[in-house]
Amino acid sequence: MPWLHASDEDYSRLYARVLRGVSYLALAFLIVLTVELVSRSDYTDIPDFFLSTARPGWTTVGVVMLVLLMLDALFGRWFLSMLVAAPVFIIPAFISGQKRLYLSDPLYPTDLAFGRQIMELMPAMVKDRPMAAALVGIGLIVGVLGIAWAARYAWRNFPRMTGKRRIVQVALAAPLLMSFVSLMDYSTFSYVRDRLQVIPMMWDQKENYRHNGFIMAFAFNLPMANVTAPAGYSADALGQIQPPVPAVTTTKQERPDVIMLMSESLWDATRLTNVKLSPDPMPFMRENLAGHVFSPEFGGMTPNVEFEALTGFSNAFLPYGSIPYQQYIRRKMPTLATFFRSQGYAARAIHPYQSWFWNRGEVYKEFGFEEFKSEENLPPMSKRGIFASDDALFREIMEEGDAMEKPFFFFSVTLQGHGPYEPHRYPKNTIRVDGNLPAAEVEALSTYVQGVKESDDSLKMLMDWASKRKRETIIVLWGDHLPPLGPVYTSSGYMPEQVATRKGDVDTMKREHETPLIVWSNKTGPKTDIGTISPAFIPYYLVKLAGFEHPYYTGFLGKVHEKYDIVDRYQLVSTANEPTPDWSRGGKLDPLIRDYRYLQHDMMFGKQYGLGKFFPGQLAVSGPAS
Repeated sequence: MPWLHASDEDYSRLYARVLRGVSYLALAFLIVLTVELVSRSDYTDIPDFFLSTARPGWTTVGVVMLVLLMLDALFGRWFLSMLVAAPVFIIPAFISGQKRLYLSDPLYPTDLAFGRQIMELMPAMVKDRPMAAALVGIGLIVGVLGIAWAARYAWRNFPRMTGKRRIVQVALAAPLLMSFVSLMDYSTFSYVRDRLQVIPMMWDQKENYRHNGFIMAFAFNLPMANVTAPAGYSADALGQIQPPVPAVTTTKQERPDVIMLMSESLWDATRLTNVKLSPDPMPFMRENLAGHVFSPEFGGMTPNVEFEALTGFSNAFLPYGSIPYQQYIRRKMPTLATFFRSQGYAARAIHPYQSWFWNRGEVYKEFGFEEFKSEENLPPMSKRGIFASDDALFREIMEEGDAMEKPFFFFSVTLQGHGPYEPHRYPKNTIRVDGNLPAAEVEALSTYVQGVKESDDSLKMLMDWASKRKRETIIVLWGDHLPPLGPVYTSSGYMPEQVATRKGDVDTMKREHETPLIVWSNKTGPKTDIGTISPAFIPYYLVKLAGFEHPYYTGFLGKVHEKYDIVDRYQLVSTANEPTPDWSRGGKLDPLIRDYRYLQHDMMFGKQYGLGKFFPGQLAVSGPAS
């Protein structure tokens, strides 16, 4: 019976196609499941990601399945795509999970821009966790060899696809993938995307990654480098903003020297609960404390804090997860360096690490520093672990200061406090750590606080030197963020997680983001009444103490600071400590914050309509000295 034979053959083909389709679906599911397992810190949410109709788990599986089908059509072999797609999806997800442990944030596309930084810090990481590093290294070698062997085997043995099948598969998969890519523009509403439960939550990246999963959330963040003008931005809008101070004036006959220091991971560890440190590792800093800086970061992302302190602008007006030094500084901008140079100062940046790190070499040119002294052109410095000591750095600052004839503005970022905090970095730890902590955590904390003790001694040395100078010398120092002490925070009961929260009540946020701030003059002593401020307000106090009135730094920025102490992505905190949470989401925006955002966008991305009015004469002196 020929027709029955044909029917059996048809059934066989149908069965093979169904089996192949189920196989692709299963493989796509396994990839997405693995991605979520290695990227999430809370596994209990994974079942809901796949089982809830309000979550895009199976939408993600469908997209990954289309990718597999598309790649196989291009390769011409069934299932060969697994050898490419699985590592591409899973490795970034694993890195994201590790990043969460240390810095609280998941992996963003912009993080890929500083892979070289990670490689440079690898020796310290290996020293801190040698066994884990060895296992990772072995795993990488085995993984690469395994993939190479599997690719060779698959190419020889996996069934070929017919030319017709490849064309059909591309014709079906490509349009579907392209249509889905078009749905990932989070700035516009999409009915289809909404029905698929893929919901962009760019204002809360933790929730964005939790709800949408790593793959979808990462895709949403791909266009984050594109900064659109805020609604209402125009030349007329800038023209309507009047600076409270119309021109630069000075109240001092002799212009003071200014030294601005951002201290790596400087924090008051005596705040730890259930832990006693003796003696106090930072007695001199405590004696001269002006207040605290509310860091927008935790455990890393130092240049984002630096960006605010040098410009008076805010990360709150930039896409979440962005790194201005890597992405946005592509033009000359007004900064404290251009301001002081416009007043006849020399402006020099000093950092005892390589100039390419965080793109500082290029950024400092755009910021108007005449010279950047980095590891490449600084004299050899004594080290603590692999990092230059604060003592050596401050001695270099003192030597350069003594050689200056004109008033100077020095900006420096220290390195000694950088993590990880491996045991035996110091010959002897002189700060006793008492508390119910595991031995490894006691060792890490001991290393950290010994570094704080040495930084405290080094600052005293610097201020003793400045106290003997005839010319007024101003020193401003603050910590960029809390140190990445990991389980020390949870074991001591200081924080519920190893990393700080990004969104919480004011007291919690201050507890997990405050670092020490010192504002001092050898003529007037320390300021002691600043409170807790965003790094963007540091220029206001510095310029004011130096005796200048300026249209932006003491004028407009001062006006903003009269109302707000903290400008954060998630909340504004008034000078009366009253929060305005989720201020950027809907509702009426405070005109003062709106204008602040206009000015920042104008200088960074716009036409610089407000340059002459708010930053008179500054860009005329920007860039290295000729």
